[in-house]
This record gives sequence, structure tokens and C-alpha cells, in this order.
Amino acid sequence: MPTLFIVFGIRFFFYSNEHLPIHIHVKNSDGEAKFELEPITLISNKGMKPKDLKLAESIIEENKELLISKWKDYHGE
Repeated sequence: MPTLFIVFGIRFFFYSNEHLPIHIHVKNSDGEAKFELEPITLISNKGMKPKDLKLAESIIEENKELLISKWKDYHGE
């Protein structure tokens, strides 16, 4: 499960056997969530606080192209 980066205690990663649509997992000490990247949409949340979800979403928005590029490189697209 490649970790792409950790910002403010939130880890941004995807699993090695991922599937479409392109998405990113985020995890902190409270829980884990999943965001689709095109368009950026919260898919699931298991315990992350709303303020942390907003922070994660804004970090995803700022790094969207990088995240998509890393996904495609890793999955051979």
C-alpha cells in the first residue's frame, strides 16, 4: 500500500490492487476515508472528523494532478 505523503498527521495512500474509478484513501488517528479524484468526492468515511475531512479534501484539491499521475504510474495506465 504505497503512501504518497503525510500532511498534518493525515496519510494519503492507495492500495496496490486498486480498481477504477481513480481514488485515494486518507487515514489519521481517528479513522479512514476514501475520495474519488475525478471529480473530488467523498466516497466513504469511517471515523474521521468533519474538520479533518475538509482538510484532507483541500489537500487533495491542491495535489490532484500529482495524485492522478502517481495512480496511473503505479497501476501502469
